[in-house]
Amino acid sequence: MPSEGSPSQAVSYRETHVRGILTSSKVYDYTINPYIGCTHGCHYCYARFIKRFLGIKEEWGRFVHVKVNAPELLLRDIKGKKRAKVWISGVCDPYQPIERRYMLTRSCLEVLIRYNWPIVIQTKSPLILQDIELLKSSSDIDVYLTITTADDKIRMLFEPYAPPIKERIEALKRLHGEGIRAHMMIAPLLIGAEALIGEVRGYIHSVLIDRMNYHYADWVYRRYRIEWARQEAYFSEKGDELKRLFDREGIPCTLIGS
Repeated sequence: MPSEGSPSQAVSYRETHVRGILTSSKVYDYTINPYIGCTHGCHYCYARFIKRFLGIKEEWGRFVHVKVNAPELLLRDIKGKKRAKVWISGVCDPYQPIERRYMLTRSCLEVLIRYNWPIVIQTKSPLILQDIELLKSSSDIDVYLTITTADDKIRMLFEPYAPPIKERIEALKRLHGEGIRAHMMIAPLLIGAEALIGEVRGYIHSVLIDRMNYHYADWVYRRYRIEWARQEAYFSEKGDELKRLFDREGIPCTLIGS
């Protein structure tokens, strides 16, 4: 099994039943989040805002609510909606470690593929490879692997419980090799991202670079005295540089937030 970063952390899990699973999205037509919370616990993650709305007291990264009735709700929901693109997931990683046990993401994918809905998957985890045969059965699916830097030491500062960079890159290569449309998302843009080009050349369909919101991770930049890397000038210059380099390699690259 792929590792999920280190060190380990105590996490509380709770099964829950929800009223709906297919919700409207500003990014794609719909989004599905099989879980509430994410044990990757990335310091910069914008999704922690859900704590405020749900009254969750645990620290971000230390709780997961498992939507055990998600697949049956999805089967109900899609029958009353027009076929459209679905994003898995907007505020959790659909392939965080608990997916090994519950396989809710897989069950939701099975429903969407059965009804021929277009799908976009966003994850940091090579655990997605456990569903590779299922993914290959769809003719309209795109997978985005989020890789924010090529430097695993930097990754540990911001994403201490997420999978190592090497494992994510290997997952990209495997997906591409199996004929799945595999993309890389650099979000947020961290120190050392430029070295990714040599690692993924020939294995990706496109790249999306997004500054996102650094606010939650401000303390990381201060603690390690790398505040220069969260300045507007850094994102602008490094983002433009990366886009030029990817364009030179013939890899379509979209830069958001410049």
